[in-house]
Amino acid sequence: MTTKYLDSNVFIYPVLFADAKAERCRAILRQVVDREFPAVTSVLTWDEFVYVVQKVLGRNVAVAEGQKFLRFPHLSFLRTDVEILMRAQRLLTEYNVRPRDAIHAATALVHGANDIISDDGDFDAIKDVRRIPV
Repeated sequence: MTTKYLDSNVFIYPVLFADAKAERCRAILRQVVDREFPAVTSVLTWDEFVYVVQKVLGRNVAVAEGQKFLRFPHLSFLRTDVEILMRAQRLLTEYNVRPRDAIHAATALVHGANDIISDDGDFDAIKDVRRIPV
């Protein structure tokens, strides 16, 4: 079974929105809970998630949602280290993607998760990953 990397928007949309895209993200997260595929994300995803939730819904909601995020069932958190940053630098240079997207892609690639579930079309430029849209 192929490991899939979850971008931060998969976690953000269900907290902030009640539309079709948010529901698709909820369905993806249910699949993770049900172990339909192995799921990973970067520890940096917590930062993005909590930052956006705090900006939109306030600190108290962000703190509570951040705690839930860290306990998400069957989700593995991948560390960022110098090897990943070096790979991110190469991706940034070669594909002209944003630094945070380069870190996410590098994290996924270093850990063999070539499928990235994301609403962010910037990943489409990186030839070594396959973006699965939400």
